[in-house]
Formats: sequence, C-alpha cells, structure tokens
Amino acid sequence: MIFLFKIGFLPIRIWDILDILIVGYLMYQLYKLLRGTIAFNIFIGVLTLYIIYWMVGQLQMELLSQVLKQFASVGVIVIVVIFQQEIRRFLLFLGNTALERQVEFVGRFFGHKEVLITNEREHQKAAVRVALQRMSRRKTGALIVLANGVNLEGIVSSGIHLDATISEPLLESIFNKESPLHDGAVIIAEGKIKSASCVLPISENATLPDTAGMRHRAAVGISEKANVAAFVVSEENGRISMSFRGRLEENLNEEQLKELLDKHFNE
Repeated sequence: MIFLFKIGFLPIRIWDILDILIVGYLMYQLYKLLRGTIAFNIFIGVLTLYIIYWMVGQLQMELLSQVLKQFASVGVIVIVVIFQQEIRRFLLFLGNTALERQVEFVGRFFGHKEVLITNEREHQKAAVRVALQRMSRRKTGALIVLANGVNLEGIVSSGIHLDATISEPLLESIFNKESPLHDGAVIIAEGKIKSASCVLPISENATLPDTAGMRHRAAVGISEKANVAAFVVSEENGRISMSFRGRLEENLNEEQLKELLDKHFNE
C-alpha cells in the first residue's frame, strides 16, 4: 500500500483524501438542499441528539444512555420518514447531475457541443421570458413551473390539461384576471404548456419574507417537494421572483431572468 504521508502514527493514503473529499461534497450538497427550510432545524436537532447520546455514553451515565438509546436505535427510520422529500430531492440532484454529464460527453464525442439546444427551445424560452416581463409591467399575477421531466403526480392537484404550444399570447391570456384559469399555476414540461390552474403545496418556511404572498409560498412549496423551478410575478408590485430547491430569489432584473431561464429550461 502506497502512503502519501503520515500525521504522527496515522498513515494517510490517496484513498483517504478522496474519501474525505467525496463525503465533504455530499455533505455540502445536503446542506444546500436543507438550508432555509424547517427540515434544516430538524436535522440540527437530530444531530444534537446523537452528539448528546455519544457524550452520555463516554461519561458512562447508564440511565440516560439507555433512554437516548431507544431514540438512536430507530434514528435511521425517523430520519427517512421526516426527510423523505429532502432525500428524494437529493437523489434527484445526483441523478440529474449524472445525466447532464453523460449528455455533455455524448455531445462532445459526436462533435456537437449544443446537441440538445435547438432553435425551438430558444424560441420557447424567449416566449416565457417575454410573457413574464409583459405581465410584470402590467402587474398581472402569474406562477409558472418548469417541471423539466419531473413527475409532479401526487404533488400538484387539480388543474386543466392543455398540452399546448408555448407562446407569449397564450401565457398572458391564461393569467389574465378575466380568465377562469388565472388563479393557479401553469406547468411547463416537454416543451409544452401541460396544464393550467394547478394547485401547488404551500411552503411553511418561517424564514420567508413578510412580503411573500400565496403565489410566492406556492412557488417555494413546489420547489421544496420536487426538483423544479417556479417563476412568480407579483400582483402587488409586478416584481419577478424565482424559487428553486426551497430558496426564493426576488426582484429579478431582465439579465437575471434570462440567465435563470437558460439554466432551468431543460426540457
């Protein structure tokens, strides 16, 4: 076995360094998924409980150790139950990352760096961007979810199935106050407006600003439960916001909006 160096009596191998880097990367991604949510506080509570359990064991406090042992013995099951949505989002992140790298490799292999980016997709992104900007100027409330191939069955309720071509006039007409479909979210997937007037889960994140209305909380709620991006136009001030992985970015300018659409409009 080849050792790189030693720290005292402890030999350090290249696999040890790789092990630390991988675990550190996974912990960082887990932190990004949980931060700003109630789940993060629960995670800190569970971690604190395990630290106390370890300290009690070291101090040989038998009675308290036995009590805490009952919690620790079912800790994995409790964590899976409490963090099922976060675990799902974490696995989706790993899967999406792997797929993106495979697509990039195939594209380079065949000499097409932009193999999946077509003129049609660029037109669709432009249509969504222009529609959001027009509704922003008119202070027309709107909520658009980019599903990107994620199955939202069981998360999104009701809604009217459309399967329509993405266009600025259609999006604007859906969210027009006189439209029967305006009170809800539009779901975009597979290059189509799949459905409208959808009811999304409402976030219970206590850290959201007081100015966040029901559309903003719905955008955060859907991004907490699924690996999707949700764009919001405020009916009060016309500002455009975006939520992804439970985080809300408010008051987007034109450049930021274009950048985020380029990043999240993948299907």
